[in-house]
Amino acid sequence: MLEALIFDVDGTLAETEELHRQAFNETFADHGLDWYWTRDDYRRLLTTTGGKERIARHLTEVGGHPCDLDIPALHIAKTARYTDLMAKGDLPLRAGVQALIDEARAAGLKLAIATTTSRPNVEALCLATFGVVADLLFAVIASGDEVAAKKPAPDVYQLALTRLGLPASRAIALEDSANGLKSASAAGLLCIVSPSAYTANEDFSTAAKVIKDFTELGGLETIRRLIPEAQTLRKGCSTRWTT
Repeated sequence: MLEALIFDVDGTLAETEELHRQAFNETFADHGLDWYWTRDDYRRLLTTTGGKERIARHLTEVGGHPCDLDIPALHIAKTARYTDLMAKGDLPLRAGVQALIDEARAAGLKLAIATTTSRPNVEALCLATFGVVADLLFAVIASGDEVAAKKPAPDVYQLALTRLGLPASRAIALEDSANGLKSASAAGLLCIVSPSAYTANEDFSTAAKVIKDFTELGGLETIRRLIPEAQTLRKGCSTRWTT
């Protein structure tokens, strides 16, 4: 019954958030803004999905108005900075990700991405970590700049499923955040969560399985055993299977 794995990107495939935070802070300095996001600041801001949305939230919190700043242009500059940092850095995949992807490809499963980040960020990460362009590895890529509402809304997962040509019962989502879990669940997907450095204290009580990292997952056989629970989940009964 399992035909596809749908991955989130930031925090799931790799611990990228510190690189994002660095890119934001360097971009703010370049544009003459006296903003500096600490790790605590960024952890709080991550509850708002999307880089432009985080900038707008921060601007409001410091007493500004979104019209006071060209947020799209600032975010474009941040994305360019992030891709440059990604290309120069040594960012590994999270433990177990490569093995899971290799096993899925060998088994003939489709691989997809459903993320709130932009397509250039996806490309930068794939080149830096997998050494290939994203399309060579993932059959479907659904990004945040393609949907009306970002996570925790289900839009990006629904878009991924549409492009895969599959019902939610034939796929599994892999996430690291509570907003990602809510998004996947709202799209009817079972979701496995491996919390990242910035999301470890979030609520994952409705996840199908919570793991420290993907080495603890047990491979595709473990994932396949979760699929029969999908019907129960869609009927409104949440399950939790933690390790």
